[in-house]
Amino acid sequence: MTAPHCDAPDFDALETGEVVAQAVYSLSRDSLVRYAGASGDFNAIHYRDDVAQSVGLPGVLAHGMLTMGLAVQPVVDWAGDPGRVVDYRVRFTKPVFVDPSDGAEVSVEAKIGALDVDARTARVDLTVRYGETTVLGRAQAQVRLD
Repeated sequence: MTAPHCDAPDFDALETGEVVAQAVYSLSRDSLVRYAGASGDFNAIHYRDDVAQSVGLPGVLAHGMLTMGLAVQPVVDWAGDPGRVVDYRVRFTKPVFVDPSDGAEVSVEAKIGALDVDARTARVDLTVRYGETTVLGRAQAQVRLD
């Protein structure tokens, strides 16, 4: 059985600069271990402070691909179907450090950056922050809304 597809946002009603989705994700050390198991990325800088510190980091950091995956999820939810996201790219700019007791919060804001009327695609620009620090640069998803 396949998942039902949700209705796409109305392309003609979109405006450049419009915020279309927002989310906040809480990460814990448990989150990182689960992600390591799912992804197969068992680099110890993602779950052991001593190893992270031995390579010059202040502590354990979240996997970049985990941060990237979290960032696009609000866009997928807004689009109503992951197949509508036809391109997604980011530049990793800063790490997300995950405190052993407090964890970390990653916030995402998705805003319409450009509209292509002929292709009926929306470029969604993502602002992804850990605290006040932007952790992904040039984070953009192309969404086809035909």
